[in-house]
Amino acid sequence: MTDPINIAIFGAGRWGVHLIRHFRQHPDSQVVAIVDSNPERLQAVRERFQLPENIKLVTDRSRVWNLPDLDAVAIATPAVTHFALISDALQQGCHVFTEKPLTLSVSESLQLCEFAQQKQLQLFVDHTYLFHPAVEQGKTIIEAGKLGELRYGYATRTHLEPVRQDVDALWDLAIHDIGIFNSWLGETPVKVKATGTVWLQPQTGLSDLVTANLTYPSGFEAFLHLCWLNPDKQRRLVVVGTQGSLIFDELQSEAPLIVQQGYLNPVDNTWKAAGLNREIISVEPREPLAQVCDRFLYSIQNHQPSPISSGWIGAELVKILCALSESLKAGGQPIILT
Repeated sequence: MTDPINIAIFGAGRWGVHLIRHFRQHPDSQVVAIVDSNPERLQAVRERFQLPENIKLVTDRSRVWNLPDLDAVAIATPAVTHFALISDALQQGCHVFTEKPLTLSVSESLQLCEFAQQKQLQLFVDHTYLFHPAVEQGKTIIEAGKLGELRYGYATRTHLEPVRQDVDALWDLAIHDIGIFNSWLGETPVKVKATGTVWLQPQTGLSDLVTANLTYPSGFEAFLHLCWLNPDKQRRLVVVGTQGSLIFDELQSEAPLIVQQGYLNPVDNTWKAAGLNREIISVEPREPLAQVCDRFLYSIQNHQPSPISSGWIGAELVKILCALSESLKAGGQPIILT
C-alpha cells in the first residue's frame, strides 16, 4: 500500500468545495491545506466539512510551499491566475490539477506543458465532461459506426447566470462542447469562426451571446450556441450522421444519451423517412468529477499523463478558443488553425 498523496487546494469557491469533498473522500489522497484570499470563506469551509485542525487554512499562497511533503496542488481559481500558480507549483516540484482553461494564452499553456514534462510532473486539466459516463458511451457508439457517415453537429449551452466578469461566454462555456466534439470525432478543428453580442458589460466588451462554427479535417462542421442571459437552460449536444443522430442532453437525467435512428430514401421524386427508431442508451450512474480526481491521482501514481485531459490537450483547447476569440473580435472572420 502506497502513502496517500498530499494535496493543497487553491480556491474554496463554488468549484473548489467540490474538489475538497472528492479529494478528502479518496483513499489515495490527503488534503493538507486549503488556500483562499477570503478568510470568511475558509472558515465556512472549515465548518461545512468539519475539517480537522491539521488541515491548514491559508490566505497567503506563498506559505503553502513551506509545507513538508507536499506532492500536488489542485487549482480552482480564476483563469487569469492559472499561469503564475501553476508555474510556482511546478517549480516547487508539485503535480498540478487545474480547472479549465489551462491558461488564457497559447504560449503560456505550451510553456507550462514543456516545464511539467521537463520536471517529470503531471499537469492535468479538469475537463470534467470528458469523464462523464454518457460522453464515454457516446464515443464508443460513434467509433462503432452506428450513426453511419458523420455529417455535422450542434450544441446549445445556455442559462440565466452565473455571469462571469473575467471572461466572456465563449471562454466560460464553449470549452466543454469543443472538448466533447474533439473526443468523439478523434480530430481537432482546422478552421473556426465566431460572432458575439454584448449586453450586460459594454465597458469590458465581454460577449453574453456567442455563436461559433468549427470545421474539422474530415469536413464535419459543429455549430455552438452559448449564452448566459437565457432563462431556457440547455445543455444539449448532437452529432448527426447518415443513419441517425446521437443526442447528449445532460439535463435529461433519466435518459441523457439517445440514439435517434433514421435516414431518407428516394421515393417518387421525393424523400421519405425510413428506419426510424429511438434507443435510450444505458449510462452508468457515476459522478464525473469523482472520476476526474481519481484519474489525476492515478496519473501521479503511474507516472502517466492522462490520455484525455493532459496539459497538452488543455493547450490544444486553449489554441482553439484563442482562434475563436480572434474571429469574434474580427466580426466573424474565419481563422485557419495550423
